[in-house]
Amino acid sequence: MSSAWFLAQLKPNAQRIAERNLHRQGFTTFLPKIEQSRRKDSRFVTEVKPLFPGYIFVQFDTRTGGWRAINSTQGVTRLVSFGRDPAPVPDDLIDEIRARCSDGDLFVPAQDTIGVGDVVTVAKGPFADFTATVADLDPDQRVWVLIDLMGRKTRVSFNAGDLTKDA
Repeated sequence: MSSAWFLAQLKPNAQRIAERNLHRQGFTTFLPKIEQSRRKDSRFVTEVKPLFPGYIFVQFDTRTGGWRAINSTQGVTRLVSFGRDPAPVPDDLIDEIRARCSDGDLFVPAQDTIGVGDVVTVAKGPFADFTATVADLDPDQRVWVLIDLMGRKTRVSFNAGDLTKDA
């Protein structure tokens, strides 16, 4: 095995330090990030966070044996391993994640086939099995639908994962 990808566990809140120090040592790193929205006070705030919090992918040549330096890199706790040697991450997994990343290693979630005007069924929660029409899609992964409740159309928001598109 020559150059392969491995997973390094990071110390808390040390991703930038670890990434910088690994680059200084000549290692190639990959830290996919994702935009997440959360409620702060009375509004939603979008932040960029690691896709896999506490971990970073590191590529190196196993034949050179220099991988032990990663365990003593500032910001890194250890390489994930099973036994004495670090466990490689399959190249096809890294390729698939990279294919879904835009500039700056920002992970782009799979676009659901749900669009405005589509008829959907609610899969979870108190409105399970209700049929609704998609009214709006928010960038924070929320889907606004119109549900018929007691003869009136009521606007309700759901996570995209809670809805299934009707055929």
